[in-house]
Amino acid sequence: MSGTIVVAALYRFTRLENFEALREPLLALMERHDVKGTLLLAHEGINGTVSGHRAGIDALVAWLRADPRLSDLEYKESFTDAHPFLRSKVKLKREIVTMGVEDVDPNRSRGTYLEGEDWNRVIADPETLVIDTRNDYEYEVGTFEGALNPNTKSFREFPDYVREHLDPGRHKRVAMFCTGGIRCEKSTAYLKEQGFDEVYHLKGGILKYLETVPKEQSLWRGECFVFDERVTVDHDLKPGAYDQCHACRRPISEADKASPLYRKGVSCPHCHDESSAEQKARFAERQKQIELARQRGEPHLGHDPREHGNKE
Repeated sequence: MSGTIVVAALYRFTRLENFEALREPLLALMERHDVKGTLLLAHEGINGTVSGHRAGIDALVAWLRADPRLSDLEYKESFTDAHPFLRSKVKLKREIVTMGVEDVDPNRSRGTYLEGEDWNRVIADPETLVIDTRNDYEYEVGTFEGALNPNTKSFREFPDYVREHLDPGRHKRVAMFCTGGIRCEKSTAYLKEQGFDEVYHLKGGILKYLETVPKEQSLWRGECFVFDERVTVDHDLKPGAYDQCHACRRPISEADKASPLYRKGVSCPHCHDESSAEQKARFAERQKQIELARQRGEPHLGHDPREHGNKE
């Protein structure tokens, strides 16, 4: 373990009939213990990633698990030297992970959980269709051997991918994975409801796999994108080699930053043709304010990676 800040990723699918009433006491607890990050609450449960010192994270998790509905909270940790988040937020949502399909309930039906060793055995079988349920830019920085890239820009596109490319008559065994496990709770539930029989799910996601499976036994290749200022983590769950374009929020390599299409905070090779001149001018002004705040030793609250992208 290295670093003094605990980064905790957590979720639980459960019926929270009064989820609105949890927001204020939960936010007060986070602020009292200097726990930063975002928690999402909805009728279907809780999801989020937060950071703090050991005592603060322990207090938050104990408070959540004291609620019988959240006692089996799915939870994993990594460590870093400074808060990767700038603010404490608790948001009320329709879904804790947005697929956009009504009535997909992982408590009713979902794939079979696999731990790391069993996951390796199943995905090594050529009869298994292995699908990375994350977004295309996440796939590009790292994935499992042999995994298919659905080329989705957001999780909302995943049901369309299933309808257009998968067939329960041909694809007899499907194994799916994501960053922390929550997207696969819904994606495997969706496949089961579409008539797929043998559906598997990497329990705890990539992060739990990297934590528990030794490198010499690992079938993971590359780094894992995370939705905070670390951008990516390596197999040791330490900050990886990627930076982030703060215009489009995609991960960028040193080669990307050497491109003439890269302007810090304004554009990168992935997004230079996706924004107007007016937007680029606005991004440039924002970057200027970020740099000025940094010189003063102050955080710039307009720059928070957790505000963007599909959160898990």
